[in-house]
Amino acid sequence: MKIGVLAIQGDYEAHGRMLERLGVEPVYVRTPADLAGLRGLIIPGGESTTHMKILTEEGLLEALRKYSAEGGAFFGTCAGAILLAREVHNPDQASLGFLDISVLRNGYGRQLSSDVHLGASKLKDEPLEMVFIRAPIIESVGPGVKILAEDAGHPVLVEQGRILAATFHPELTGDSTIHEYFIKMARNGHQ
Repeated sequence: MKIGVLAIQGDYEAHGRMLERLGVEPVYVRTPADLAGLRGLIIPGGESTTHMKILTEEGLLEALRKYSAEGGAFFGTCAGAILLAREVHNPDQASLGFLDISVLRNGYGRQLSSDVHLGASKLKDEPLEMVFIRAPIIESVGPGVKILAEDAGHPVLVEQGRILAATFHPELTGDSTIHEYFIKMARNGHQ
């Protein structure tokens, strides 16, 4: 099975290493043709307005919409979660709009370093390690969105159909729980 990692910005290689560790071949996606044969796509962190600009310039925006319409699974982390959101504020910006959430960019203010939290989730009994770097805040979720983890009263890991989004960076930890969950979603067409 092959899972794509959008490789235009952010620490996409950390996601690739996590996939390799789990026995899945990562495909670094830079053009629409790179989406062929993938069971899922990870959209990493970075800067969401830059992501949107490059997606538009490279013809990837329409390719991702087509991939979604054909049933492709998505996992967005930090800026990736912003790109998947239906609504983006602070400032308002365009997004893919695949996930029924509203997000506030840089919701915790300008973090000069990463904040690491341990918290409960619906994915495992042990605490989940969450690394936040200039993280967005999920302000609201639609009725079809499942909240899988929260931190400080805000959803930080959510799922809707074949879409998973985290406001933190699970690829920067040694914990593969969330990537394993996404691989199962992509493999099984998990709803």
